Amino acid sequence: MGAFEENVFVNCPFDSDYHSLFRPLIFTVLYLGLKPRIAFERSDSGELRLLKIRQIIKESRFGIHDLSRCRATRAGEYFRLNMPLELGIDSGCKWYRPGKWQRKRFLVLERRKWGYQKALSDLAGADIKSHGDDPIRLIEVVRNWLVQEADGSPRPVSEIRIRFNEFMADDFERLVKDGYRQRDIDRRPLNELKNAMETWIERRKTSPAKHNL
Repeated sequence: MGAFEENVFVNCPFDSDYHSLFRPLIFTVLYLGLKPRIAFERSDSGELRLLKIRQIIKESRFGIHDLSRCRATRAGEYFRLNMPLELGIDSGCKWYRPGKWQRKRFLVLERRKWGYQKALSDLAGADIKSHGDDPIRLIEVVRNWLVQEADGSPRPVSEIRIRFNEFMADDFERLVKDGYRQRDIDRRPLNELKNAMETWIERRKTSPAKHNL
């Protein structure tokens, strides 16, 4: 399988409020043998973010788009439209580019199944999946979609959950031993976290699971 067939563009928020979902989402993609691509995988201030996103979209057959944080949370706050914009670019790449891009596949996520319709009524009829802000439910939804659409390694949801918990514990212990404080751990770049997951999975995937949930 070439890089295009393995790449999964992950379009989601990157703020601390979403970390409880971002971490299991990225871990699940990696654990199933695929490659998550995120906007912050490169940090060149001279490169426009939208150009980076466009390039990642061109290089990724699969896209996971979480629209659960698009709504404003308080009076006077603007809707967060980055995620719908990037879904639109990804969809346009599939619909208007010939060749391999016609084989693109998308998973669209929401907090509640029909929550998106208030802001994006044009998606009516699309097969939207809901995660309810539940990390375990998110693992299940992403796992099932990747196994079905991307030929991801068909590992059981329970195994992925156990491995994810093991990673979080091992990673925290390693960082503390290296002198990291909680603030350092919470604020490290997301790409650093992704790389740590990838390394851990390669080293531990064949070892027996240690914990049950």
